[in-house]
Amino acid sequence: MNSIKNGFFLCMIFLLWCHVDSGVSIDPFSHSHSLNTECVMKPPRSSETKGLLQFSRSLEDDSDEEWKIDGNGFIREMAQRIQLHQGNIYSFSAWVKLREGNDKKVGVVFRTENGRLVHGGEVRANQECWTLLKGGIVPDFSGPVDIFFESENRGAKISAHNVLLKQFSKEEWKLKQDQLIEKIRKSKVRFEVTYENKTAVKGVVISLKQTKSSFLLGCGMNFRILQSQGYRKWFASRFKITSFTNEMKWYATEKARGQENYTVADSMLKFAEDNGILVRGHTVLWDNPKMQPSWVKNIKDPNDVMNVTLNRINSVMKRYKGKLTGWDVVNENLHWDYFEKMLGANASTSFYNLAFKIDPDVRLFVNEYNTIENTKEFTATPIKVKKMMEEILAYPGNKNMKGAIGAQGHFGPTQPNLAYIRSALDTLGSLGLPIWLTEVDMPKCPNQAQYVEDILREAYSHPAVKGIIIFGGPEVSGFDKLTLADKDFNNTQTGDVIDKLLKEWQQKSSEIQTNFTADSDNEEEEVSLLHGHYNVNVSHPWIANLSTSFSLEVTKEMDQDQVIRVVISA
Repeated sequence: MNSIKNGFFLCMIFLLWCHVDSGVSIDPFSHSHSLNTECVMKPPRSSETKGLLQFSRSLEDDSDEEWKIDGNGFIREMAQRIQLHQGNIYSFSAWVKLREGNDKKVGVVFRTENGRLVHGGEVRANQECWTLLKGGIVPDFSGPVDIFFESENRGAKISAHNVLLKQFSKEEWKLKQDQLIEKIRKSKVRFEVTYENKTAVKGVVISLKQTKSSFLLGCGMNFRILQSQGYRKWFASRFKITSFTNEMKWYATEKARGQENYTVADSMLKFAEDNGILVRGHTVLWDNPKMQPSWVKNIKDPNDVMNVTLNRINSVMKRYKGKLTGWDVVNENLHWDYFEKMLGANASTSFYNLAFKIDPDVRLFVNEYNTIENTKEFTATPIKVKKMMEEILAYPGNKNMKGAIGAQGHFGPTQPNLAYIRSALDTLGSLGLPIWLTEVDMPKCPNQAQYVEDILREAYSHPAVKGIIIFGGPEVSGFDKLTLADKDFNNTQTGDVIDKLLKEWQQKSSEIQTNFTADSDNEEEEVSLLHGHYNVNVSHPWIANLSTSFSLEVTKEMDQDQVIRVVISA
């Protein structure tokens, strides 16, 4: 049963028993969204009793017995295959450890009847303790699959415990997302309105208007926005954050050595500032050798490369210091290594250190592609991106750096694997740093609108994700993948999805009509509000001079029992 795929050894899981049941009330994750990557000496027993496929030595067994998958590939027991159904979402989890070696990848792989391998998730496992492996599959077929563990070593010996595979319909998964959104994106706020003598004011009206959302769904922009009034109007009416696709990049601002020109980037930044639109910096440097300015490519002396690189970092970061919400410092420095080859293994980490010194208040991102969107990725997997950020933070002087993770999100034109996306975000989120989806797009396909909505909702329902930027726009913008409006600025189907989510993720202005009964004991009014900044006005329909206004910030840190007390002067 041994096989090699991309240098990884596959170990087949054979099952003695398989219990199948599903129900809308089942939570697909019994563990925190923030994946606990610290090893545990003893894996916790599963609390799940239904709504899952459970692999165990017997249905009644509650022992600590584990599966041992040896280097010969499989457990020598009676086998049973798992039947998957197209249209469902399957969430996988298992506690795993190595019986030899440490800090090695262990992943889960699903093999279809025709031999196709679908990678479902991975962790770094160790010998002395158990690590939680999470992932899953959204099959584009109905049929049986074999489930494998994959390892970096042919002779790997893996132990697995509490191996679970749960089946959910799309409706059940959406319900879970909505429940999480209610929990992580909103807080319940109670208002109490009294006179100075603490007597409740009956019959007041509390008006709420959100002025700024804590979670931002933004859109990339390019130089064409300076050429089209329609594009500018379309953009400013929707988005409150952006990044420039190319205009801040080195090859755009210094096409010839020593001849810097920030005219286009400055003009785009002014448009954003004039319209209250925040800007992410993209990008200080790019580790791809093909994406250097042409004159840099011709430099062969490492010392000269260092000189021009330091000049670039200082130039662009000092110019825009205090004007941006974040910076991609060395773009795609897992997939590429131009600066490492020219300047040494610590090139990227040292550049983050310099960026931190120049602008210590801005978020500094590791920004990679295929991390959440491609289950076959080998170079920039979630665990490797996580490790890269840990190395950057461990570099001398970077301890207090405000780090962040950028997952670009260039998805293919197929059904996204939501279970894998969730597990990938769990792994990245275990760092405790903000995650942004920074460049979300997808080639045109019949189901693009639905797929994009699925991706964005999955990200929005994860607590570590703090914002999303899509790479799309109206036809005039030239975004040929994610076209959101035609030449007359009429929405496409995908554009309708974006507008729907913008509206849904912005708190609707509302009025709370408090109890008008004079002898009522109900002196507090409660409302669930999306996190963000609000203007609050308290007035009375019968008392003309009874009115007050104030600003309120609703955050996830607010005490659920916290009461906003408003005192009215008689």
